Amino acid sequence: MKHRILMSLLFISSALVSCQDKKAENNKNVTTITESSAGLQFNQDVNTMLKKQLEYGKPSFDNPYQYSDKDLEVATPILNQLLLDNGYKAISNEEFSNKIKQIFNRIIDKNSTSKFLYINLVDKCDKELNFFPNNAENNGVFVVKNQNFITDLYPLPLIIDYQKTYSEAAQEENSASKNYKDANGNEVKKYLWKDMSNLKEQRKKNIQTLVARNLYLFNDNKAQYKWLTLNDSYFMEALVKTFGYTQDIDLLKWVIERTKFDKKDPSDYGKLFWVKQCDETVKIHASTFKILQKIYTPDITNDMSNENRFILDNIKNYLEYFADFNNKEASVSKEDKVKILANIVYFSEQYKYDKRYVSGYGDNSKMMGRLRFFLDQDEVNILQKNNYFNLPKFKEWWDNADYDEYFVEECEYNGTCGPDNQPMNVTEWRKQHPKK
Repeated sequence: MKHRILMSLLFISSALVSCQDKKAENNKNVTTITESSAGLQFNQDVNTMLKKQLEYGKPSFDNPYQYSDKDLEVATPILNQLLLDNGYKAISNEEFSNKIKQIFNRIIDKNSTSKFLYINLVDKCDKELNFFPNNAENNGVFVVKNQNFITDLYPLPLIIDYQKTYSEAAQEENSASKNYKDANGNEVKKYLWKDMSNLKEQRKKNIQTLVARNLYLFNDNKAQYKWLTLNDSYFMEALVKTFGYTQDIDLLKWVIERTKFDKKDPSDYGKLFWVKQCDETVKIHASTFKILQKIYTPDITNDMSNENRFILDNIKNYLEYFADFNNKEASVSKEDKVKILANIVYFSEQYKYDKRYVSGYGDNSKMMGRLRFFLDQDEVNILQKNNYFNLPKFKEWWDNADYDEYFVEECEYNGTCGPDNQPMNVTEWRKQHPKK
């Protein structure tokens, strides 16, 4: 009995230590945030705007309050001071403009009178100013010109402790009705900010996000990277997948390793390799292939704990999806489609000739054979006309893949292989199809 009690105590002690270790690990990624001095000082413009926002409550599609540039203008000095109080170093207009171009592929027009530029994270080519706080269907950031930082459109209760500094507005909210009548005379419930159970925590998260994004992107503060990938993953992924920002190798590697081919959203995997710009041109991510070459090596194929062992499988699935002549994705031209496929297959086919595999024969994914199978004659002509896009050894590997094309057609895509219908081996097939 004593032995059982002792073992139970040891188990509980071990579990407590484990939980404490996990908590300590999480705390390493939490940055101490300073509340803005601007938010602690009474300001009449803020007070007036705050009363409007408090009157209508939290934003929703039923909420008649329309946010505008005025809401953001009033919040901007507070946001700017928050950044400065938390270590942000303002950069020059020229340096900031260059960064916005490099990261988001947007140009800050010096002649524009607008104080803001809107970066749409859902539709990057939609450049219209969108003054509606972010939600599940609406997501974007504002570039604040001249003050040189980016921010979400935050309602004031989500960035300042208004109940402490703006007591009069807070008291009016306490007596405010929780219902209003819409344009049709229907009574609709509204949700007051004071009733938001996690308002304090959400405010802290917003400030932390504001600070971390700007320190990371414009002050090159890599200490923010871990927190952002843990707490702001949508934004961090969008940098790569939506805007094609691949200059940060750690970020790109993180996105690559968390992205798998998904039949429900097959185009998502292709965002690792290419992006279509708003001017209709296609940009191929050379950095992706460099990282893939580092993280995918033959020795990991038998390592059951390493998810990277599935990289070639993911690529094969994407190849079959994107190369299929029935696919109409993103109105990409035939030439761009062939160029994208050529680069992806070129990376993959190298492993066919890699003798480091346990088998000693190299990878057997037959990527180039699959490409040969899927491309129609017009697309083959594009490949040849562009000299195989000047990819070294591509033509050699293309010519060598004629048997692989036969095999995948016979045994995979047309489905005729079976116990009673074995494909010819390469020696038998070559006798009937000698190389030219």
